[in-house]
Amino acid sequence: MRRTDLMRRAALIAALTASALTGGCVSDMYADRRDPVTFAAGDAVATNIATQMVDPWPAHAARRDIAYDGDRMQAAAERYRTNKVTPPVGTSTSSVQYDPAAQPQTAPAPAPASK
Repeated sequence: MRRTDLMRRAALIAALTASALTGGCVSDMYADRRDPVTFAAGDAVATNIATQMVDPWPAHAARRDIAYDGDRMQAAAERYRTNKVTPPVGTSTSSVQYDPAAQPQTAPAPAPASK
């Protein structure tokens, strides 16, 4: 047998051995951390609780008489359509109006007395 054939066989055996040894290590990681069919897979307890509820919706969800003002909504839609949006008034979180021009002028502090 030639020396090159022997080197090729040795390289092939080494590659197969390395892949067999590392294959066992990687398979556990992929089996443990695979993507489930859905993100909620494995939530059997939560599914059972939601399934056995009598009425899962809150009481106010069934209310159909939603308060609205049609004239006000129509005026807002018209302003939006004609690009005449009214600027917001009172965007502050405080109820106190701030006007820097109306601030009273304070007298300068007296100099500290020397002993």
